[in-house]
Formats: sequence, C-alpha cells, structure tokens
Amino acid sequence: MMRSMFAAVSALRNHQTRMDVIGNNIANVNTVAFKSSRVTFQDVFYQTLSGGTAPSENQGGINPRQVGVGMAVNSIDTNFTQGNVEPTGFSTDIMIQGEGFFVLSPEEDGSIKYYTRAGVFGFDAQGNLINKSNGMFVLDTDGKPINIENFSNIQSFKISSDGSITYIDENGEQVPDNPEDAPKIAL
Repeated sequence: MMRSMFAAVSALRNHQTRMDVIGNNIANVNTVAFKSSRVTFQDVFYQTLSGGTAPSENQGGINPRQVGVGMAVNSIDTNFTQGNVEPTGFSTDIMIQGEGFFVLSPEEDGSIKYYTRAGVFGFDAQGNLINKSNGMFVLDTDGKPINIENFSNIQSFKISSDGSITYIDENGEQVPDNPEDAPKIAL
C-alpha cells in the first residue's frame, strides 16, 4: 500500500513542476524574445520482487517481477525555434532571423559578456547602442561597444540585415561612406 502512495505522490509533485513551467510560459507570452520550455519525465527505478529465469530445453523463461516506484522530472528544455516577427515602430528594435544571440556587456571594455535574443535597443546620451531594459552595451564583432559619435546631431541611421550600422550626419553625408567599414552588431 505504501509503495503505491509513494509512486502517486512522486507523480503529483513532478506534475506540479510541469504546471509551474506551463504557468511560466503563459505569464511570458508577451515578453520580448521569450523562449518557452517543456518538461519531460522518466521513471525512477523498479523494485524487484523476484528475479527472472532463463528458458530451459523444456520450459520458457520467467520474467522478473518488478514494481515501479514512481517518476521524476527528466529535463526542462528550452524551445529555441524562431519566433514571430512583430513590428514595434522603433528603428532600434531589431531581431535575429535564424540562429544566434546579440552580445552585450555591462563593461565598456566588453570583458564580461551576456547573450540575448531580445533586440530592444536604443542609444544613450553618449551615442552608445544599449539594451534598453538593463543599459548594457551592445557589442560589435570586435567585442567593443557600438558608439555613434555626435549621436544627437545625426539625421537618421540604418541597421542593415547583416548588422551593419550606417547613419546620415548633420551635413547630409553617409557615415561611414563605405558601408563595408560600418560597425557590425556581433551575433
């Protein structure tokens, strides 16, 4: 009797974990770049009541008698499939189509790195491209923060599909004049 109760209780506890993960998925349905999770289960182990025997010439073998004693959470996996494109109206909000992460750093030298798929970016007062939610610097392919000098004087800017940033300065000229020299957002 107790063995069956332990098996049932383990199932209830682990299904509570599943419900927690589902609740977290629902709570984050509108969170930018959120990746949902799923829970998988496994059986824990079996208690052997009697061993099995091998078949003989005249008689078949006997399977062991085992009773399962419950289940456990096997894994909580993150779903990294591509999300939906959602226009925001802000030219600094960008997304990654396909694989990869944006590289961020709280340090100007880029020595500490964090990775995100949330491309909610903007420029600070010094012209640094930053993550709006935490103020971390967005790094370029050289591991340095992306900075547009005299940001307050630019007329417009463009972030191309390969992550290159170009802008039109106060004189109406494209900077850099060769798009291949433009800083690129690290992916």
